[in-house]
Amino acid sequence: MTGGTTTKGGAAASPPAICGDVDVVVVGAGFAGMYMLYRLRALGLRVRVFEAGDDVGGTWYWNRYPGARCDVESMQYSYSFSEDLQQEWRWSEVFASQPEILRYARHVADRFDLRRDITFGSRVIAARFEPAEGRWIVETDTGERISAQYCVMASGLLSSIHPPEIAGLERYGGATYHTGAWPHEGVDLRGKTVGVIGTGSSGIQAIPVLAEEAARLVVFQRTPNYVLPSANRPMSDDYDLVWKLNYRAIRSVAAETRTGVLHNFGKGSALEVGDSEREAEFERRWSVGSSILAAYRDMYSSRDANETAGTFVRRRIRQIVRDPGTAEALTPRSYPIGAKRVCIDSQYFETFNRPNVELVDLRETPIDRFTELGVRLGDREIALDAIVFATGFDAATGALARIDIVGATGERLVDRWADGPRTHLGLMSSGFPNLFLVNGPGSAAALSNALMSIEHHVDWIAGAIAAVGTGAGASIEATREAEDRWMDTVAEAAEGSIFASVGSWFNGANVVGKPRRFLVYVGGVDQYRRICDAAAHEGYAGFAVRRPEAGGPS
Repeated sequence: MTGGTTTKGGAAASPPAICGDVDVVVVGAGFAGMYMLYRLRALGLRVRVFEAGDDVGGTWYWNRYPGARCDVESMQYSYSFSEDLQQEWRWSEVFASQPEILRYARHVADRFDLRRDITFGSRVIAARFEPAEGRWIVETDTGERISAQYCVMASGLLSSIHPPEIAGLERYGGATYHTGAWPHEGVDLRGKTVGVIGTGSSGIQAIPVLAEEAARLVVFQRTPNYVLPSANRPMSDDYDLVWKLNYRAIRSVAAETRTGVLHNFGKGSALEVGDSEREAEFERRWSVGSSILAAYRDMYSSRDANETAGTFVRRRIRQIVRDPGTAEALTPRSYPIGAKRVCIDSQYFETFNRPNVELVDLRETPIDRFTELGVRLGDREIALDAIVFATGFDAATGALARIDIVGATGERLVDRWADGPRTHLGLMSSGFPNLFLVNGPGSAAALSNALMSIEHHVDWIAGAIAAVGTGAGASIEATREAEDRWMDTVAEAAEGSIFASVGSWFNGANVVGKPRRFLVYVGGVDQYRRICDAAAHEGYAGFAVRRPEAGGPS
């Protein structure tokens, strides 16, 4: 937003008038935006939520590709703020599918009457802080402008889809789809030759389902992935009851783990047991869908310990995939298990035993360009009726970059972050007062149970707004010094970990031209929560706070 618009004749036109003011604007009505609305309402604040989609759900509204489901168990990937909600909702599977998670989101919106403060089909395109008024002016693509003292970006960690970076796509004459923007009416691929480009989480989930429908499926793989079985199954009444009787205790224990997910965690070192004992433990976990990375305490801290799990998974791939060449192409060797997001599956490796499925290893034969009929790889052209792009997201920063956010000094957020995002605790960026980020870059969210991290961030933000207040001049902003220290902390935590050994969306490597900066605090969600909570308990240490009644900074 540059302060005005230009008419056809070239004269400057005034922007649309401000049509309302509230205490807080929230951007996004996914799980973060819905809970943020709930918490702010409880404080008695006036709130407007803007959502680009036509309903609540966020990620689970847009990602409707075949096979989409959560990789955190349903009983854990759910809100904990309402005991009544926890007790009344009944999941049908241990790992819920996208349609069921979307039904859950809609149930929450209905149960707490959230929709009356949400404007659907309205995308926020600009937000400018006006220092004289101490307020944000937020503008939508429908022409609405609204004033708010606080602005909360609940726009999602993985919500800005990343298109393929291959020449000639405009020439291709077939149908194209992206897993992150799947048509809501569904897609009929029966009898067709379909290409899938990308074998990250969404590709791994979609490929087994697409293989059952398409006449022929060609999978284009750049980097092979470690994939673990989920052992998904219908949720039994006993399983449901055990969780509901012990929810408070279970949630408490999960919050003290590095991922915020309750696993059967082992305590010893993978290097302190014999080979046969370790193999038996991996086999047991593989068969029941329990994470092998939770088997021993040093899987993330010791490369040697980590390699024992990597070796086990590579051997299992060779056992499952019958064609040796295909098995070798599917086997990850260039990075430790867990350094990229570990995916869980429903018969992913088994899918490559189907006669209608072909794997193309792009490390050996990269795609040169798209053609009218399909894709060209060297002297080979593969004709495709449809192409599914499972190429992921411009993570952490992509959704924020689509909004023209201008801070107190007139600096745009995209310019402030030109060399990579800078935040304090992933919650705020200096120069942008009263602008909060839910699960922003520099937080631990990407390596955690997202719902647990959302609740923690929302509670922290609600507490900060309550503490600072909504009177004239009230503000809170990350200090530059605290931001610098936190960015150093994030980088140092990554440097000594297995995550530093590979390029991924964790450090922006999946997007050409994106500055390389680690986007995630990898020290564990347990440690991260303690750091954030300590800052709040110390009067918001690392943040410049101005309260209206004090008349000055504190």
